Amino acid sequence: MNRPRETPYRDELLADGSVHRRYEDGREEWRRRDDGTRVRWHDNQGAAGTDELLGGRIIKRSYSDGRVAYGRDIGYGRTVWDRGGTVLVNRTSFGGRMGVLLGGLGLVTLALTAAQLPPEQLTPEEEEELRQQQQQAAAQNSSGGGGDAGGGGDWDAGDGWNSDDDGGWSDDDFG
Repeated sequence: MNRPRETPYRDELLADGSVHRRYEDGREEWRRRDDGTRVRWHDNQGAAGTDELLGGRIIKRSYSDGRVAYGRDIGYGRTVWDRGGTVLVNRTSFGGRMGVLLGGLGLVTLALTAAQLPPEQLTPEEEEELRQQQQQAAAQNSSGGGGDAGGGGDWDAGDGWNSDDDGGWSDDDFG
């Protein structure tokens, strides 16, 4: 497998609680929390849609024109899209900066495994099963069960952006 194309980005929390995401390739997105597992977004190229965190660290991106794409959070501020062709790299978060260091050593995205690739498509039944997994993981996490809510620890499946020191906002929502 060829090394995927990396697209770094940085997030900025805006005064209204939304997030302005700037990709190094010139794209920009404005993101707002819809509920515990969804983020609505629109970009500077006229696209819009919703990102939804499913179980298994899978992210469903639904475009307003009806298209659907799936990504997978692989940790260290990295999210795989396009069946391994693209890796979004969060340069805002500690995990993303750590990923940059590990990536420089060739330890993160150099060799994506089949297990790290997002699915090409899911049936409605498979999506619902993943939603149930995500809800169970979030419930277990909120009841003190520890563990990971399925989003690499960066996504609060409860009521907002998740972090202890940034006013409730995580800068790594659904790469």
